[in-house]
Amino acid sequence: MKQDRAVQYGQFLIKYRWPVLLGTLLIAFAAMAGVTRMEMKTEYRVFFGEDNPQLQAFDAIEKIYTKNDNVLLVVAPKDGKIFTSQTLSVLEELTQEAWQLPYAIRVDGLTNFQHTRAEEDDLIVADLVIDAKNMDQAALDFAHQAAHPEIDFYLTGFSMLNNAFQEASMKDMQTLVPLMYLGIFVVMGLLLRSVSGTLSTAFIIIFSTGSGLGLAGWLGLPMTPPASAAPTIIMTLAVADSIHILVTMLQQMRLGTSKYEAIVESLRVNLLPVFLTSVTTVIGFLSMNFSDVPPLNDLGNMTALGVVAAFAYSVTLLPVLMAVLPLRVKVRSEKSDTQMDHLANWVIAKRSPLLWGSAVVVLALGAFLPSNDLNDQFVNYFDESLAFRNDTDFAMENLSGIYQIHYSIGAEGNNGISDPVYLERLEAFSTWFRVQRGVVHVNTLSETMKKLNMNMHGDDPTYYRLPESTELAAQYLLLYEMSLPYGLDLNNQINVSKSATRLMVTLENITTKELRHLVEAGEQWLQDEAPPYMFAKGVGPAVMFAYISDRNIKSMLIGTVLAFILIAFILMVALGNWRLGLFSLIPNIIPAVLAFGVWGLLVGEINMGLSVVVGMTLGIVVDDTVHFLSKYLRARREHGYDSEDAVRYAFSSVGKAIVVTSVILVAGFSVLA
Repeated sequence: MKQDRAVQYGQFLIKYRWPVLLGTLLIAFAAMAGVTRMEMKTEYRVFFGEDNPQLQAFDAIEKIYTKNDNVLLVVAPKDGKIFTSQTLSVLEELTQEAWQLPYAIRVDGLTNFQHTRAEEDDLIVADLVIDAKNMDQAALDFAHQAAHPEIDFYLTGFSMLNNAFQEASMKDMQTLVPLMYLGIFVVMGLLLRSVSGTLSTAFIIIFSTGSGLGLAGWLGLPMTPPASAAPTIIMTLAVADSIHILVTMLQQMRLGTSKYEAIVESLRVNLLPVFLTSVTTVIGFLSMNFSDVPPLNDLGNMTALGVVAAFAYSVTLLPVLMAVLPLRVKVRSEKSDTQMDHLANWVIAKRSPLLWGSAVVVLALGAFLPSNDLNDQFVNYFDESLAFRNDTDFAMENLSGIYQIHYSIGAEGNNGISDPVYLERLEAFSTWFRVQRGVVHVNTLSETMKKLNMNMHGDDPTYYRLPESTELAAQYLLLYEMSLPYGLDLNNQINVSKSATRLMVTLENITTKELRHLVEAGEQWLQDEAPPYMFAKGVGPAVMFAYISDRNIKSMLIGTVLAFILIAFILMVALGNWRLGLFSLIPNIIPAVLAFGVWGLLVGEINMGLSVVVGMTLGIVVDDTVHFLSKYLRARREHGYDSEDAVRYAFSSVGKAIVVTSVILVAGFSVLA
């Protein structure tokens, strides 16, 4: 009778253990060398693909007007008084120094606000604050100190958002990875009670994580904020394969089997299920390529590479390490009353109540699935321990929000923005927005034109209205533009041909559902109340994030369905039983229903990270099903057991490994919390 190929493979590893060990290590180091080629990308734009319609619309506006990336420095005197000579002098200094920042193209502040006023027949345009405080040398020295104890400073804005993504990613990698290693080693040591087994698994984890990131580097995949979770996820997944092989091997040795024979038998029993679980896990993570968020594509691909590496090392490096390392196991007789046997007997005896009780629980928690709502407030991505989150929260609570909607409102022809009809509709649109819930401020050309009209009539408040003719409006605008200092022109608000203006709506920290409603309501207003040439789409980074979860869920739904179909087909073929292959889908779908049901009950908000959870964890969930069913079928086919005894065999042979890997998986993913 021809020997099982898995047995032949195991015997080959034992015979050539030293060459295999050396060759595997050389391959591992070559793969890990790719880490040095990996590029770090933390700009918020990496979350959006080039074909993202909201990104394309926003890029179009930024090509017409100035770029929107900014730093917002909030100055908050502890006495609550802004308009004092001391505070204003600090603001003057900060404004002047801000012009020296690299890549700065514009600095807007309270002190250099271009205030307009009438002086006889002249229009005076000047900084609101000039020489706020006549300082002696001692006062100058004090003002130039690095810190002003009487004033608090807060930094926010989109440039700080990009920086916060990088800081958070680096912080996570520096803290979560060591925590992950510690947690895994503690759990493995307690559950395996084998120094050699724990040490060997540690090598598998290190090489799998390093190879996953290294191969990603060789392939040109960048490290992005979401992808920074890849090392932690790979570490968690790398343990599962090793645990199944180690647990079976240790069980065999406790029954009196020699170490080499136990290694071969463990490979015979586990090679196929470990291969299947690796394939299904890879499929689950590769389904993230259907995501509309490129960094989540990178996370899925990096993790898939790590899972492939983990499988390769688990069936090569792990067996040869266990073959060369010393290992002592206390031999004991097989007992029929083990904990797993008790559990198996209880499950069999209570199968009807368990089945119907589980169905009730699934239906009850599944009822909370609709309670989940999409929300992607990007400020809330960051924990309150980060300075960016605290500074932004302070700015939004006390001054202004950083969420904005931008509209490029077109006029009819060149210089059309001076048309009174255009300005009247622009003002009406601004007025409509100001009374909407969550709106803090509306920046619009119509306000400037009303102020100029008042200035040109001797600052008479009764003339705080729009100019009555195109010629008058054009003259006011030209005079105003000629009076503005360098760097503070209207290029951020008016296009070159004066055929469009940018209207900016600043918002509170509203939910993305509310933001989407505002954007669509604004577009509807323009469609109903303004000429066709004035119609514009609402755009901006906040708008992009507001739509990303919705787009992501729709795209991931396709990927997840395809992954389900592919995994079901693989299981039907590999298990040689199409009924069991289809049946296995039920316990693989239920965890997602339970998880999102509990989430809907306790939290109720889904962002773009959560929108890929089903696809990402699908392959992981399948692991337990594959191992249990493979042992069940082995009992039926090799030993001729009936269904109940086959269930008992599956519990006794793989139950402990499933428990151990589940504990480690839960502990590992809990670290990400």
